[in-house]
Amino acid sequence: MRTKAIHSLGIAAALLATLTACGGRGADTGTVGLGDCQGQQTTGITDTTIKLGGVYPLSGPASAYSEVPKGIKAYFDYVNAEQGGIDGRKVEYLVRDDSYQPPKTVEETRRLVEQDQVFAVFQTLGTATSSAVWDYLGQRKVPQVFVATGATKFGADAEHPWTMGWQPSYRTEGLAYAQYVKTQRPDATVAVLYQNDDFGKDLLAAFTEGVAGSGVKVVAQQSFEVTDPTVDAQVRNLANSKADVLLNFSTPKFASQALAADVRNTDWNPLHVVTQVSNTMATLRPVGLENVQGTVTAAFLKDPADPRWAQDAGMQTFKSKLAQYAPGADPENQHAMAGWTMAESFRKTMESAECPTREGLRDAMRSLDNVSVDLLLPGITMKTGASDGYPLEAVGIQTFSGNHWSLTDGLIDTGK
Repeated sequence: MRTKAIHSLGIAAALLATLTACGGRGADTGTVGLGDCQGQQTTGITDTTIKLGGVYPLSGPASAYSEVPKGIKAYFDYVNAEQGGIDGRKVEYLVRDDSYQPPKTVEETRRLVEQDQVFAVFQTLGTATSSAVWDYLGQRKVPQVFVATGATKFGADAEHPWTMGWQPSYRTEGLAYAQYVKTQRPDATVAVLYQNDDFGKDLLAAFTEGVAGSGVKVVAQQSFEVTDPTVDAQVRNLANSKADVLLNFSTPKFASQALAADVRNTDWNPLHVVTQVSNTMATLRPVGLENVQGTVTAAFLKDPADPRWAQDAGMQTFKSKLAQYAPGADPENQHAMAGWTMAESFRKTMESAECPTREGLRDAMRSLDNVSVDLLLPGITMKTGASDGYPLEAVGIQTFSGNHWSLTDGLIDTGK
């Protein structure tokens, strides 16, 4: 069980004051016009349009994540063309490249806010990059919606009410792996490869906490920097431990390298666990699917390659509309599907806002009540509160088998 950080009373009071000030809308009153919410920020939104901006590593060491905005833009283009936009407002979505470098994130975010005059920043991708701008966006009172990182602080921080994460936190994920390893290999020795930042450290800390007092022991650790050319040396050092389990807490480029290095070392055959941010087919295919059989990961989204979802209505819509609005995008790339799902999450959040204003969106982010989204795993919904900034708090465990991930039964929910 995770003890949730308590947000300051000032945040709750601000939310209440904003909701009181809003003209609001009932369930059957239709779209709220900007005139119904006097005195609130309406930059970037009109009664017919809404302008959003996102900052991603379209280039650089984390460029595998450039598929995320493809999925987002495809969803917004689909909604604009076929459903009249969000509450009758057509979405303009601007994407900027920061190469996974925080100084560039600052530059591009300021450009979106001050020059492009966006309504909200949806999203920034990465822990250090998102952290570089959350003070600025908070000072400007610009929503930083569903940052694409699972760093625990984005759901726990009381000083940044304008920022919220989306995916299950790295703490949730790390605890889930701990529970799985304790169940499957109760006396395991564990080696850990981790990225030397909040991403890797959060996962390692949560796993270590989760196995405390059990027969599972972490016996070797190796970190790396995102500027390193490879992680081959780190994996060789971990192999010397002869650990039973290898935790691969890496972004896609390095996760793929570590998988390949593990395959080359025929004297070591650990259970290989890959973090969910790197479990895409684009990470696995270069290693050879025959070489990653039995690899374990966490998931909160349906796998587009898994036949069990072939007749799923949400999956069918995603695949057909992605092909239509993002020709060339790979429907089996989970990053593109995550982008699509995030965009649907934004739409449902925006539609639930009492006022179509920046304040209204901020408040809506913090009052999600078991909101369902098509491509989330069954049983997972979005729920937040004034003192709970974690929309998603459950994951499933899946194993790679054949040419797709195979989901095990049940969810691990750390929010209960």
